[in-house]
Amino acid sequence: MHDDTGAPDAHDIRPAAPDAFGRTQVWWGGGKGKTTAALGMGFRAAGHGYRVHLLQFMKGGAASVEDVRGEYNAIHAVPGFTYEHSGHYGWHGMNDGSDDVDHEARAQGGLERARDLLDAASDADLGGPLALDGPADDGVHMLILDELCYAANRDLVSPDAVVDLLDRKPEHLELVLTGGHDEPTYVTDRADLVTNVRKQTHPFDDGVRARKGTEF
Repeated sequence: MHDDTGAPDAHDIRPAAPDAFGRTQVWWGGGKGKTTAALGMGFRAAGHGYRVHLLQFMKGGAASVEDVRGEYNAIHAVPGFTYEHSGHYGWHGMNDGSDDVDHEARAQGGLERARDLLDAASDADLGGPLALDGPADDGVHMLILDELCYAANRDLVSPDAVVDLLDRKPEHLELVLTGGHDEPTYVTDRADLVTNVRKQTHPFDDGVRARKGTEF
């Protein structure tokens, strides 16, 4: 079944294996679009039948952002794309009503989960198709660690621990790290793709709060 554009129906997406995955990407900077870019790649990969998983370290929970983000509903609709988060607990140091003491514990929990996911990918055959309805613990072709660099730049996780994640990465896994306004120099010199998302203007500067459908 196809629509008028010739694109396949979601049910036509079949398990497949990427030919050229295995890079490490880092998306950082003071501009909007780091998570958005990573999600776009995730949807693109899933559309080809590759197994994708998103682990978010710091998203939502503040008074201005709902816990249920639009990307979660979209991910649910796409075979082979899954997500999880280490808790909706706001933004560290942002005076948003969340408990900064709790941030480190939750970020450390996310770090442990990232290690487990990388170890699972190492045990999987990433050169072949993976079940689209299988758990991420059975391996994925692309792993997105969203806002990990933000957590590391704020000392919620050690930069050395982030470097260790890169060392754990299996050869054929595409690993995507996002987050932070300060350059994560501990990983940029080891990454294959580094993008600095720069801000020119942003509505936040005029006091505009996060908008549903654009920021969450």
